[in-house]
Amino acid sequence: MTTFNLTETTASKISSTLTRLRHQMGAPAVGMVLTLVVVVDEAGQYDALRAATDAAREHPSRILMVIIRDPAESNRLDAEIRVGESAPGEVVLLRLYGELTEHADSVITPLLLTDTPVVVWWPGECPEIPAKHPIGHLGSRRIMDARSAGDAVAAISSRAGSYVPGDTDLAWTRLTPWRSLLAAAFDQPMGKITGGVVEAAAGNPSAPLLAAWLCDRLEAPIEIADSGGPGLTGVRLSIEGGGELTVSRTDARLATLSRPGNPDRRVALARRPTSELLAEELRRLDPDDIYAASIRRLAEMKGRGRA
Repeated sequence: MTTFNLTETTASKISSTLTRLRHQMGAPAVGMVLTLVVVVDEAGQYDALRAATDAAREHPSRILMVIIRDPAESNRLDAEIRVGESAPGEVVLLRLYGELTEHADSVITPLLLTDTPVVVWWPGECPEIPAKHPIGHLGSRRIMDARSAGDAVAAISSRAGSYVPGDTDLAWTRLTPWRSLLAAAFDQPMGKITGGVVEAAAGNPSAPLLAAWLCDRLEAPIEIADSGGPGLTGVRLSIEGGGELTVSRTDARLATLSRPGNPDRRVALARRPTSELLAEELRRLDPDDIYAASIRRLAEMKGRGRA
């Protein structure tokens, strides 16, 4: 891995340096499939960069880390460029000072890979309407994480009001194994679901989103109950005529699936690191219609006081 630092630089100098470094190594940037723009503060950049780099092993990318520094300082752009034959792409850390903090899009635009998708990720605080943000406007996909908000449940509940096709949230991505398991449970015939409960640690934003998805798919009232955690711990669905379909997880690794007339089954249902969640989202660059339907249903449930 080669690291090259530029201080008080410009986007054009960064671009020419990237080209020069790649050609020196005999590895021009023809194998990269997208540009991943990560908007983060200094405190969160280490963890975000690690997750983005790990995800890029599956999706070789140009990673642009936009780190907003002090807007009161004089205008300055510092860059740290990392490339290497063993690296899954290119990494550029951009530290913006002064008025540049309000015009980060003008810095990023010349650095986007030509004819490849752009994905924007906010690991921490995100704009109220991501698609209308100058940086968010550059992306065909925009990834947020409600869990990083001060009130995570309120954050995920508000997503419907700002939704634009291409938006998604890692609170939704964390539900993929749960949704897959619950969907598979209905491969065998059973009675109509009349209601249910999603159990999770208090304040977990994935819980109301899972309840909204179930409500939308089953057309049955789904409630939310607090548990000791960690994360999601269970789903209980009442079946017409008696009996329950349940998924119970107490150790964040394995769950027990119970269905009437069937023996209990232990299944893997581990909590996943951010890098795996991000890699999953980078596999699809089209709008997620099921996520859109679920957050709309969540907004309806919130309006009726059920979430």
